[in-house]
Amino acid sequence: MDLLGAFRCFVRVAETGSFSAVAREVGATQPAISRQIAALEAHFDVRLIQRTTRSLTLTQDGQDLLSHARRVLDTVEETEEVLGKRRASPSGTVRLASSTAMARLHIVPRLPRLLERYPQLEVELSISEQAQDLIAENIDLAIRAGTIGDSSLVARHLGSTGRGVMAATSYLATHGEPQSPAELADHACIIYTGGFGSQRLTAHSWDFEGPAGSVTVEVSGRFRCDSVEGISDGLRAGLGVARLPIWMFSEDIRRGEVKPILTHWQTSRIPIHAVYPSRRHLAPRVRAIIDYFVAEFRLDPVVSDHVAAA
Repeated sequence: MDLLGAFRCFVRVAETGSFSAVAREVGATQPAISRQIAALEAHFDVRLIQRTTRSLTLTQDGQDLLSHARRVLDTVEETEEVLGKRRASPSGTVRLASSTAMARLHIVPRLPRLLERYPQLEVELSISEQAQDLIAENIDLAIRAGTIGDSSLVARHLGSTGRGVMAATSYLATHGEPQSPAELADHACIIYTGGFGSQRLTAHSWDFEGPAGSVTVEVSGRFRCDSVEGISDGLRAGLGVARLPIWMFSEDIRRGEVKPILTHWQTSRIPIHAVYPSRRHLAPRVRAIIDYFVAEFRLDPVVSDHVAAA
C-alpha cells in the first residue's frame, strides 16, 4: 500500500467529511476512495471512520491518526524542499481565494506577471463574498480585506485600503447631498450584511474622523446586501449612499455618474491580509505568491500602507 497516498486521502476525507468530495478532487471514483480508507484501516487494524447514510465521524483512533498523518505529510514536504528535490522555481498548483472586487481589480490583473516569473506555477482562483473554510475547501491561500476572526489562520499583512462615502449623482440630484455625517440619518444608506462576528454587528455604525474629532453615526436604509459587488451595483443604480473603497468607482467618478461626498471626513482604513491554515507547512509555491503580492501591494498607492502613511 502507498502509505503516504493513503494518508493524503484520509486527511482530505476527514477535512471535507465526504468520500465523494475527495473523489472529485483527485479524479477518482467514490468506491476507490473507500477502498483506500479500508486499506488504511486494515493496515493499522483499527476502525478510523464511523459511516452512516448521512455523515462520517472519526473514531478516537481516527482522530489520533489524523494528527499524526498531518505531521507526516508536512514533514515529507519540508524534507523534499530541504533536500532539493523540488525544482529551483516554485511549481505546482496553488488554490487562491478572494472576493469578487479584490480579484477583479487587484489579483487577476497581476497574475500575468506572476505566471511569467514562475513558468511552472499554476493558479486556481476561487471567488466568494463570504470567508471560505480554507481547510475544508482545500484552499492554500486567501487574500482578504477586513479583520481576520479565525485564530486558526496565519495572516501576513499586505496593505490596507481606504473607504469613502459615495452616491450616484442621480440619487444626489433627487435627495440632496449630506454636508455632515449626522445628516446621513436622513438618507437611504446601503448596508453591507456580509462578514462575521463584530463586522456583522457594526454594519449600521459608520465611524468618521473630522475637524470635530471622532463621530459614529447609526445609518439605515431599505436595501441591504451581503456582496460588495451588490452594494456597488446598488449605489450605481441610485438606491442610496454607500461606504466602499473609492478605487471601485474610478471610472464612474470620471464619467460623473458617482460622486464622493463628505470628503473632509475620513473613515478608517481596512487591512488586507494573505491568510493560510496555520497547521500547514508553507509550500514554496505559496510563499512565492505571498511574497509577490507583498511587493506588488507595497508599490500600489491604492492599497499600500507606505504610501498612505507618507
